[in-house]
Amino acid sequence: MADSILLKPGKLSDDEFEYMKSHTTRGSEILKNISGAWDEYYGKISYEICRHHHERYDGRGYPDGLEGEKIPLSAQLVSIADVYDALVSERVYKDAFSTEQAFHMIVMGECGIFSPKLLECFRKVKQDYEELAAEHKH
Repeated sequence: MADSILLKPGKLSDDEFEYMKSHTTRGSEILKNISGAWDEYYGKISYEICRHHHERYDGRGYPDGLEGEKIPLSAQLVSIADVYDALVSERVYKDAFSTEQAFHMIVMGECGIFSPKLLECFRKVKQDYEELAAEHKH
């Protein structure tokens, strides 16, 4: 992925956004072509996470527009962690949100729709997320 896109301080153009989204398909194709590095189950889960961690429960994600329980659980779990991390981390284009703000934004659907079951689990581990965010703050 080009640094000019990853580190761009402003809004991405349509072409830049399409290129950025391709990390899911490019990465999953790389994983699919690696042989002998891990067992079949680990490879399957890794592929699911790489390809589908930007799918959304309401079907508005990418790259395949999967919805609901068609999204592998592994990818759903990484998705909520990825969104939380993006919210609580400073980026060139935004300041970090507080852990409380990030939690609220996710459970209120401001960052996309997540599985109701997954959100219930997220509520139960809120403190764990906050502790991890504090440990890994840059």
